[in-house]
Amino acid sequence: MPACGSIRPPPAPTLTVNACPAITRCNLPAAAPKTNGALLLALERAEAAWGMCAAKVDAAVDCQEDADRVQAQKP
Repeated sequence: MPACGSIRPPPAPTLTVNACPAITRCNLPAAAPKTNGALLLALERAEAAWGMCAAKVDAAVDCQEDADRVQAQKP
């Protein structure tokens, strides 16, 4: 009878801890330029904001790829 035999318990599940940084929303500064100089400044600020956003995304992707690489090396 199967209920009378000793059955090994299943192995404990392997926990995976994601130590990657939390991703926050990217924000572009509001602008309402009225002159060519103000338009240029708004463009420079928007480009800087996009650059900061891209850096955050790149850091998160790098972290996830590193975690995947480590996970793949485990037996």
